[in-house]
This record gives sequence, C-alpha cells and structure tokens, in this order.
Amino acid sequence: MPRTPSSPLLLAGLLAGAAVAHTVAPKRFDVTVPRSLPGSPRQWTYASGVVELALAAGVAHPRTRRVAAMATAAFFVGVFPANVKMAVDARTQSPAIRAVTLARLPLQVPLVLWARQVGRGATTG
Repeated sequence: MPRTPSSPLLLAGLLAGAAVAHTVAPKRFDVTVPRSLPGSPRQWTYASGVVELALAAGVAHPRTRRVAAMATAAFFVGVFPANVKMAVDARTQSPAIRAVTLARLPLQVPLVLWARQVGRGATTG
C-alpha cells in the first residue's frame, strides 16, 4: 500500500484559519511581535496574516503547492521567535498559561515537517 502524504488542504485550512485569526483578533498577536522589529506590532500582525493567506492559497493549488509548502516551512521557522517571546512573556501568568506557551514551542517542529512533507509530495505541472 502506498504511503499517503499529509493533507495539503488541511495545512491550507490551518494557514487560512490563522490568517483570519490575525485579522479578527489582532491584539492577541500584537503582543507576540518582538520589539526589535521595526514598525508597529499591528503592521506585523496584519502582514503575517496576509502571508498566511497567500501560503494557504498556494498550498491549496496543485501547481503552486511545492513552492508554497516549502515557503510555509520557512514561515513556520521564521515565526518561532514570536512563540519564544510569548513563552517568555508568560512567566508572570498562571501555570496553565505558562504550560501552554511552553508546549507550543516544540509543536513548531511537526508543523515545519508537515509543510516539507506536503511540498515533497506535490506533483509538478
């Protein structure tokens, strides 16, 4: 039996859902933007939402899937500092919030691997 690749449409849905969340509840994401980045946190929040939406569209379409999936893997690596900042900022929060923010850190690895697998499983043409 052939190995079934991870669902590209599920990955696209995850990205699209994240893009919508960045638009609907931007304050939640603004606080995760590292202070060292230029501009306002809201600009970065909206920009990351736009990027997620573009990646979702690219992953969903078979002709762009390979490139978009690899770009998605790079994006997941690129937003990792925001997850670290979230965990650091949660030091003064409840133990439950600290646990959730710390648990998110290693979850970035399977997301990167999933995107890479979707890209490798994509057919060209």
